[in-house]
Amino acid sequence: MSDPSPLTLRNALQQSTNKLACTSPSARLDSEILLAYVLQVNRIFLITHEQRLLQNNELSQFNQLIERRHQGEPIAYLMGQKDFWSFTLTVTPDVLIPRPETELLVETVLALDLAQDSHILELGTGSGAIAIALALERPNWSITATDISTAALTIAQTNAKRLHPPHDICWRHSDWFRALPPASFSLIVSNPPYIAEQDPHLNQGGLPFEPHSLALRAGEDGLHDLIQIIQHAPCWLKPNGYLCLEHGYQQAPHVQQFMTKIGFQAIQTLSDLAGHPRVTYGILASE
Repeated sequence: MSDPSPLTLRNALQQSTNKLACTSPSARLDSEILLAYVLQVNRIFLITHEQRLLQNNELSQFNQLIERRHQGEPIAYLMGQKDFWSFTLTVTPDVLIPRPETELLVETVLALDLAQDSHILELGTGSGAIAIALALERPNWSITATDISTAALTIAQTNAKRLHPPHDICWRHSDWFRALPPASFSLIVSNPPYIAEQDPHLNQGGLPFEPHSLALRAGEDGLHDLIQIIQHAPCWLKPNGYLCLEHGYQQAPHVQQFMTKIGFQAIQTLSDLAGHPRVTYGILASE
């Protein structure tokens, strides 16, 4: 039996798009991203060289990635990387894939009235996305970042070493505040788990591949970790220090209410690009 005819880039993309059409809402885009990744080119190359023939090893690698994508595995895990802010992060299934919504959290922090020598604490750093973005944008800030997962901290440290923020970030293995030494921070920022245990979205899209227990699930109503952070934050904040949190689109009233109860003032909620209330911050009232 003779070998099958080699595929051109155009034909490979058409076949993969057809395969992904029933499982991905962005089948063509997914195919282009993965083929460009295999060939180590940009997507424009795929158009300008559509008659280029794929080598057997290239086609094999591409087909393997398409099959995994067909099973629902996120593009970021297939490529081992994800763009965030102004840089590209290494990601693995040990960390939550950084979302565009979380860039609003970074934007919000950068817009706050904080001194140049501020001490910042990020809780639940995951891939290190927020801490690294803040370190690159505010080189004089002293930043501590925590995570309960040692595997996640390893990924975060790997990203920091590659991206070279001006000053070292202090990485801490800690369940929220539990293992932190006494300190007073100018700002605490966090994108904690905020999805309810039985939320059907956990079984949709690429979420089944992400670390549910540590990075996504947060009790029966999704508020467990948000409340834990708000409740303990005053012990770790300077007077007039900020607490800035990402949360679910229906959780803003609950977050605002609990922050008020604990003693935060001037509470504001900002919406993401989809118009959903996504980030809430407040100032700890001075005694």
